[in-house]
Amino acid sequence: MSETLQTTDVAASDADLLRETAIAVRAAGSALRERFGEVVRYQTREELMRALAANDDTALDVLRPRLTRLRPDAGWVENELDGGALPPGEWWVVDPAEGNVNHLHALPDWAVTATLVRENQPVLTAVHLPLTGETYTALTGAGAHVDGRPLHVSQTADLGLSIVATSQARPDEDEKVVRRVGSSITAMLFDALVVRTAVPATLHLLNVAAGRIDAFWQFAGARADLLPGALLVTEAGGQISDAEGRPWTPQSESLLAAAPGVHAAAVATLSR
Repeated sequence: MSETLQTTDVAASDADLLRETAIAVRAAGSALRERFGEVVRYQTREELMRALAANDDTALDVLRPRLTRLRPDAGWVENELDGGALPPGEWWVVDPAEGNVNHLHALPDWAVTATLVRENQPVLTAVHLPLTGETYTALTGAGAHVDGRPLHVSQTADLGLSIVATSQARPDEDEKVVRRVGSSITAMLFDALVVRTAVPATLHLLNVAAGRIDAFWQFAGARADLLPGALLVTEAGGQISDAEGRPWTPQSESLLAAAPGVHAAAVATLSR
């Protein structure tokens, strides 16, 4: 009985933590929205990096103290571009301005994300889209939601009727990865109904969770890009693997998130 009570207490604690995390990402999103609207001009890579960092700092000034108060002993992933496994324990994996380059160009596709990872498993995540006001949340074992409404992946069972999506290779990516991205897009253009390619990854993944897109794939990628969406898709009933159909972990070299009805066909297309 004591074990059951302990499990219930932990679940309740995580649910409370998710609510507070959602409040934190909304507050950070409000700060970024105040900076949005005009195209940020830059002439050099250095100027671009400074502009990106200014957005990150604006959101982090809100997020870091709030999330640290929620979990004082949790680690903090400093570099949102990092990949691979984390050390043992709890970690906040945060992307303060997911789709930052879109924000700088006055494009609407950007968000604020915060995910708590426990022993290398995402436990909860909150993704806020400041321009629509939507907040997507997921808690392990409790489902995925947008503003309290349940999310469900699509029921599509034919890749030929599917909208699929990918994110392009990031700047300075290895040439082998860039070429693999290109060949995968070509393969999907033959097999799927529509292929979308854009950044950021998280927005594609929440669309998979919401049933608007049937599959998303990406090669390489950072924890902050993939963990929030992977949890959202899983909790919305989707299927997660690497591009070859093997179990996905943060160490994997690829990610495929799909409605169960098209997952196998997407693996076959990406494996050609």
